[in-house]
Order: sequence, then structure tokens, then C-alpha cells
Amino acid sequence: MKKLEELLKNMGEVHRKNIAVVQAADKEVLMAVEDALRRELCQFTLYGSAAKIKSICEAEGIDPALPDLHIVDAVSEEEAASKAVKDVANGTAHVLMKGNIATSSLMKEVLNKQYGLRTGNILSHTALFEIPGHKKTIFLTDAALNIAPDLQQKASIINNAVHVAKSVGIAIPKVAVLAAVETVNPAMQTTLDAAVLAQMQKRGQISGCVVDGPLAFDVAVSPKAADHKRVSSEVAGDTDILVVPSIETGNALYKSFVYFSNAKVAAVITGAKAPIVLTSRSDTAENKLTSLALALRTLL
Repeated sequence: MKKLEELLKNMGEVHRKNIAVVQAADKEVLMAVEDALRRELCQFTLYGSAAKIKSICEAEGIDPALPDLHIVDAVSEEEAASKAVKDVANGTAHVLMKGNIATSSLMKEVLNKQYGLRTGNILSHTALFEIPGHKKTIFLTDAALNIAPDLQQKASIINNAVHVAKSVGIAIPKVAVLAAVETVNPAMQTTLDAAVLAQMQKRGQISGCVVDGPLAFDVAVSPKAADHKRVSSEVAGDTDILVVPSIETGNALYKSFVYFSNAKVAAVITGAKAPIVLTSRSDTAENKLTSLALALRTLL
């Protein structure tokens, strides 16, 4: 895949899926919803102030009475999140999508022990970038949820990302576990974790992919850098999935791609009972739409 717009093609039967949008009273969110409805991608239930949702719809020329669009009134963001999560948990909706609500408020309901979307697996964020000048799209994980994952959590994060990569047609994803250097250094825990993860893959403890590490970022993405540093592997210079050691590294890379490289991005949280579209409130309608398409593909 070279362009994120390819996510919107050949979507199969996902048009039967219902998307629960929390705090949908937002221009960019509703523009993404309208575009998805026009493409017949899926159906929507919008949670939040019905009056505000309808007002924005009318201002943007969106018909709030469309047959595949349903509005559930909620007086607060807590109520909107609670109602949406409950509907996803009971199967009324199939994907949870963040609207104009803080991530912490949404995740509080997702992780609710009584009616939330926990499965016992780790939840992790996987982002897919279209970076101008790069030969293909590339995944980054985890830039949003897990602060300082331990070895086992990193293995689970890789498994989640591999599932997402396979959903877009990458049969055997190449996974680079990032560190500052390509050699194992006992003084750098990230290099030890990376080496163990690579060995876990070789012994079948992580499957469906090829894992290599530790790899510095340049070696992971540039064949020229890999050749210059004499790093020979299936992954070096041809990575599909970048695995970061901490949320700080992931956050910096994510925003560097967007702000320095003008990258387009689609992102999804997996590991819960249903995929969760967790985009920034400042993201464009285009990024929200492709993120929704990525989430839907994980259901195919």
C-alpha cells in the first residue's frame, strides 16, 4: 500500500457495521461521517447533544435524518461515552469512535470494569502513515496508550499491530523494534528487550511476522543506512511496523511525521472487544475517515 486512500477500496460487507461516535458535535467528525455515508462504508450512531449535532449538520449541509444516521441525545460527555461504550459492548454498535472528547474521558468508560470493552488483552494504538517520499505506508506503535511497556507488553503490542497490518493485506509484516543502536548493550534495557523479542519470534512465541531488533530508526527505514552500517536482515531498510520503546518516542515520531513530513495518518486501538478510532481532536476529516476505514478493515 502506497496511499491511505487505498483503505477505502474493496471494503466488502462493512457497510452493515454500525459506528458509535462519542461527542459527535464537531465539524471535522461530521464531515468524515458524511463522507463515509456517501461512500456507503457503514452506518452511524452519534452520541452527544442532539441540538448541537443537528445545528452543525445543518450548517455543513448534512441531512441529520439520513436513514443510516441515528442520534442519541446525551447531556454530558460522560453520558455520551457511557451510552456509546455500552452499545458497543452489547453488540448494537461494532466500532467505537472518538469525537470531541478527551482521550482520558473516553478511555475511562472503555476500561470500566462493569460494562467496558476489556478482554484481558493489552490495548494498544497502531498508526498507519503515508509519508511523502517513502516507498510505502508504514505503521507505528504504540504512540498513545502504553507509557513504558515491559517485555511481555511489547510482545502483545506487536501482536496487535501485526493483526492490523494483516487486515490491510500485508501477509508477513516486517517488524523493527527500535532502539538508539543496533547492538545489544546491557546498559540499555531497550536493546535487551528488542533482542529478546526478535528471539521470541524466531521460536514461535510471536507469530505471523518477522521481528528484528535492536534497530535504530535510520537502519529500520533506509536501505542505504542499513547497507552503510552493514546491518543485514529481512527487516532493515524495509520495515512495515516500527515498535517504539516508550510513549515519548512514539509521540515524537508520530508528530514529526505529521508536522515535518506532512504525513497523512490513520490510527486505531485494538485489543478491546471492538476496534476504537482514536484520532486527535485537531485531525482533519480526511484522517478521521481513513482511521475509520482502518478500524473497519480489522473486522473483515
